[in-house]
Amino acid sequence: MATDPSPKTDPRQPPLAGIRVVDLSTVVFGPYCTQTLADLGADVIKIEPPEGGDHVRIIGKPAHTPGMGPVFLRLNRGKRSVTWDMKSEAGRTAVRRLIASADVLLHNIRPEAVQRLGLGYDDVKALRPDIVYVHCTGFGLEGPYAGLQAYDDVIQASTGAAALLPRVDGNPAPRYLPMLFADKVSGLHATYAVMAALLHRQRTGAGQFVEVPMFEALASFNSLEHLCDASLVPPTGTWGYARQLDPDRQPMATADGWISVAPYQDARWLRFFDAAGRNDVLLRPTLATLELRRQHMSEMYREMAAILPGRTTADWLALFKRIAIPAMAVKTIGDLPTDPHAQAVGLFRAREHPTEGTYLDVRQPVRFGGCDLPEPRPAPNLGEHGDELLRELGLPPA
Repeated sequence: MATDPSPKTDPRQPPLAGIRVVDLSTVVFGPYCTQTLADLGADVIKIEPPEGGDHVRIIGKPAHTPGMGPVFLRLNRGKRSVTWDMKSEAGRTAVRRLIASADVLLHNIRPEAVQRLGLGYDDVKALRPDIVYVHCTGFGLEGPYAGLQAYDDVIQASTGAAALLPRVDGNPAPRYLPMLFADKVSGLHATYAVMAALLHRQRTGAGQFVEVPMFEALASFNSLEHLCDASLVPPTGTWGYARQLDPDRQPMATADGWISVAPYQDARWLRFFDAAGRNDVLLRPTLATLELRRQHMSEMYREMAAILPGRTTADWLALFKRIAIPAMAVKTIGDLPTDPHAQAVGLFRAREHPTEGTYLDVRQPVRFGGCDLPEPRPAPNLGEHGDELLRELGLPPA
């Protein structure tokens, strides 16, 4: 049976060494959480549907093996895969035995379906009384949306994220942010929830049911700044943080590319206009005082945008570094592996997969000074570790 971490363990061990996680989740929300847990040293066992496995296996073009797409290789590194059929008695026996050895069970199965599988919280608690049982769900179980199916697009729409870009550019059509925004934000919420529940168990000896709903996670995330003046009673204004919704707050063209500049503080704006030789801008009646500049920030951005094409990106970056104004060149996702800072800190790394060959991985971005993180095992082929886990559990091979 897995043991809780103890102050007496080797201080160089990974933070989650000795923690076993049974992962019944699919797609991105849950697996993004368990990827982080695996990176931090947990033993993550991924139970996949026998017919095709996790849907993420087919995202992107695999190098060699069907079902081993590039997104799956990164999202499921460090995990072991089994395909035990929970509709069979042998499969149910293996799953129950595995859960009894685990510290955490995480799933994104709808409540009625998980009950049919005999894996509701009470069922699982009977197998492991101090289990941390994590339900990754679309909507909280007590509200009118409980039980509705949810994907990233649906959550972006229902939590205000899709309504942000119309406030910026005036195009009234709501649009999704072009990333798995809701899934990944919710996965990070699930990650801290798991670790907090494990700490609580270490202190009290008690496990618990943990609910991580996407709607609530992203609504909280979006509301932090964008509820803004609408959060006061009575409201002093509308929702939306004006600085972030300013249509002139965008990357700007230089003589040979694009740059992001973040002056923000008034002293930095003054340094910019002085260094650019354009102090005349500050003599305008609309920009002559600090308060006026705050009220007419769009005008400040437009003036900067008109000045920047006069020099190259490299020239501006050197100047901004000298006068202490945050700025970076605009890059594509494809530029990141060759970015000099990313290379210096070893963020991207070529790894060898036993069946898929060489692929580019992205290391866990958090670093710990007092302990070591494990070298992650390659993402598993479908059902690769079934017999290995059966032997560990004292059960006959499938």
